[in-house]
Amino acid sequence: MTTVLSDWDGIALATFLVCWLGYTTLADRGPWRDRSITAAMNRHRLRWMQVACERSMRMVDTSILGNLITSISFYSSTTIFVIAGLVAGLGYRIEITAALADLPYVEAQTPAQWTLKVVILIIVFVYAFFKFAWAFRLANYCSILVGSIPQEDHTTAEAARRVESAARVSALFGHHFNQGIRAYFFALAAFGWFLHPWLFMAMSGWTVVILFRREFASRALQAVRFSWVAIFLAVTPLLTDVAVL
Repeated sequence: MTTVLSDWDGIALATFLVCWLGYTTLADRGPWRDRSITAAMNRHRLRWMQVACERSMRMVDTSILGNLITSISFYSSTTIFVIAGLVAGLGYRIEITAALADLPYVEAQTPAQWTLKVVILIIVFVYAFFKFAWAFRLANYCSILVGSIPQEDHTTAEAARRVESAARVSALFGHHFNQGIRAYFFALAAFGWFLHPWLFMAMSGWTVVILFRREFASRALQAVRFSWVAIFLAVTPLLTDVAVL
């Protein structure tokens, strides 16, 4: 790799890996993990299974699970198409590098450098596909576990264990799906590498900022926590409409 990539390319790639792995470690295993939107949603997942245990008809729960599985399936199939497109791009490395050389502010690169960059990007999307595929499988397991929750005597210890098991599997497939989405974010940052290593580093850092804000400081997080700020933001437009009337 050192014989193909320039020094700045190596620094940019190291920055990319530090940003991705560092943020993943912070978000999933760091001291703030319980403050993330994922942790908040996991608490809602447990409450969902508790409510499902009390319902005699599970059509609502199967519909929710069906929508979640459809979303995961969409990303899985889309990732396959992206990988296929990147593999096809390997066959046009000479034409593409020649076209990029004519663009202003774009660092000149050889076909070998282009090939290596595309291969690294393919690895990122393959990782995302495996995450989506495993999330899809866990979502199907969760459907079976929801179906196994007893409709009668839901206050027993056995029912409580089944509810907790379903909630855990639901949280697991949400976790792997979230990691696949995160790989997409960083893959989009990696596209900047084809233009300039500095742009690659800037987009990697900016991706961390965007992900941190959305997972730890977004309005969506305030909403799922039922905070007073979220309630105020939701009620203010209604009060405005009433005042106009």
